[in-house]
Amino acid sequence: MAEIQRKPRGRPKSPFTEGGGSTIQALDRALAVLSALARQDHASLTDLSDSLNIPTATTHRILATLQQNGYAELDEASQTWAVGVEAYRTGSAYLNRTTLMDVARPAMRSLMQATGETANLAVPDGAEVVFIGQIETQNPIRAFFAAGTRTPMHASGTGKAILASMPEAHLSRLLSRAELREFTDQTLTTEAQLRADLEETRARGWSFDQEERHRGMSCIGAAIYDARGEIVAGVSISGPSTRFADRRVAAFGARVAEAAREITEGIGGRMPALERAGGEPLG
Repeated sequence: MAEIQRKPRGRPKSPFTEGGGSTIQALDRALAVLSALARQDHASLTDLSDSLNIPTATTHRILATLQQNGYAELDEASQTWAVGVEAYRTGSAYLNRTTLMDVARPAMRSLMQATGETANLAVPDGAEVVFIGQIETQNPIRAFFAAGTRTPMHASGTGKAILASMPEAHLSRLLSRAELREFTDQTLTTEAQLRADLEETRARGWSFDQEERHRGMSCIGAAIYDARGEIVAGVSISGPSTRFADRRVAAFGARVAEAAREITEGIGGRMPALERAGGEPLG
């Protein structure tokens, strides 16, 4: 017989409480509502209030304020809320501060055409990468990542390329806090396994994710650098593992690394002097 779990009485404790240090509670709540709207197409007032543990009346005042300033919109017919045009303009400012997207798009298109696989652009955020652009292949079976999709670095071709390019001190700090979560039986779930893979990535100049995040899907990535030689993004191709046969992987990797170099140079960046395993200069 299934066990019946009784719901605790009372409203769950909200994370938005006074005494939160130097933060402004009202602003914290407003940003939480806006972020919740950004994660879904539409949401009702009740759903937002319940999911964020913010009183309904307070949530409504926040939404009304966001609506007045163009950051939220109300669909009168369905009585659901969505992000407004000002939220798009504000978010776009992040990308507009560099020419990364403008430079990357033609390089990604060439990469997709040369390999026949979907090309992706992602930026690092903590122990994750966030996908910000994609050029889809015309193959009927293909990979797709919506803009804003996040994935842990250790289970991502782009993420592993970025990890392999980090200074050792930065890498060690990140790995000490990261959860190496298992997604498939191919996921690298120990630091020793991951570091061995990153060493191979440094030696080759590109990473290989072989069904480590999604069963049946593979990915090859390479890092993109700014003018200081620091990592700002990664470019990759992804698709069904059946199209990443052994004889094609090296050629794919070289093409991805070439695209990363092209984008790096296009944004005024410079490739760092990486070393092969054993200390021999790369390339």
